[in-house]
Amino acid sequence: MRFAKALSEGGSPGIVVVFLPLAIAWHATGYRPWPTLGWGLLVALCCSALPMAFIVHGARRGRWETHHVRNREERFVPMLACLLCALGCLAGLLFGGAPRELIALLAAMLTVLVVAMVITRWWKISLHGAVASGAAAAVVAVYGLPYLALYAAVAVVCWSRVRLADHTLAQVIAGALLGPVAGGAVFLLLR
Repeated sequence: MRFAKALSEGGSPGIVVVFLPLAIAWHATGYRPWPTLGWGLLVALCCSALPMAFIVHGARRGRWETHHVRNREERFVPMLACLLCALGCLAGLLFGGAPRELIALLAAMLTVLVVAMVITRWWKISLHGAVASGAAAAVVAVYGLPYLALYAAVAVVCWSRVRLADHTLAQVIAGALLGPVAGGAVFLLLR
């Protein structure tokens, strides 16, 4: 159980969304370190650090059980906070002249989030699965087919969510499909 919990934490959306923008920014900026850090960290701050601070604060005040917001009915407010932060970031990227691939990534992330918000009104789709799988799809699109190996990590993260009884198998499969189908399509169209 401890191993599953470690995998779940390490593959959580908040962690994945710190590293994914840096990976995409590295390619989008022509492998230049300073622009990569600037753009990548901006997206990581707006789409991971700020929303996670809000979610953790809410959990500490008892608004939801944990930072994973396990109860489907409690997910709307945290997801709305994520959406608002991401929209603010998108505006910053557009007005700041960010690389096109990074804008495409954020548009893809927003698409997945909005679809997940709609689904979550009736069913608890796995955000871990959606984010991990969508991230893998973006990395494969940018860096090539050898990175399909990332889907082994996606499978392990999804397994951990089922093992911890946070999701059913159907919920993690649906999440793992949502990321590359909705997010991947937007990313490929806009990049």
